[in-house]
Amino acid sequence: MWPRPEWCTLALLLSVALLLAPGPARAQLEPPELSHRLTPLASPVVAENFVLEDMDGKRHALEDYRGKVVLINFWATWCPPCVREMPSLERLYQELGDKPFVVLAINQWENTEHVFAFMGQIDVFPSFPILFDPDSAVSEAFGVKGLPTSFLLDRTGRVVYRAVGGRQFDHPEILQLIEELLGR
Repeated sequence: MWPRPEWCTLALLLSVALLLAPGPARAQLEPPELSHRLTPLASPVVAENFVLEDMDGKRHALEDYRGKVVLINFWATWCPPCVREMPSLERLYQELGDKPFVVLAINQWENTEHVFAFMGQIDVFPSFPILFDPDSAVSEAFGVKGLPTSFLLDRTGRVVYRAVGGRQFDHPEILQLIEELLGR
């Protein structure tokens, strides 16, 4: 059963009123600021190895990055906080580009053509590997319950921090955590 036309008109008017409203009503529509906190794991665990392909079909194995600090970010194009944090991931990657550090962004459920088209629509084209987990096997192995979810691995491949929800990855506090892991 379709809604009656007067309900559709009322819903449209309320939506416009909220968009134009000053103060608290409008603030509820604005997305919250991205956090910069990462949660330390009480007992770091060795990350399970995986092999995934990037947009060019090149295979990436997690074990190939041993000796580097690795930030694994599970994301999707339809996830607003994922999209919002993508530029900060690129800035972080560029900032630490001369150090043994890598970002691995693992896309969930989407195909390469869709993600490539999406990348052309955002402000920054990531230079770090975008990998594809089409059946979410890697996501399940890491215990991902929602997107975005990120894991920070030390140089020995142990998960030492995690973040659920969007982050401002180039924040000085996150940079400091990564620098400390690089120094170990």
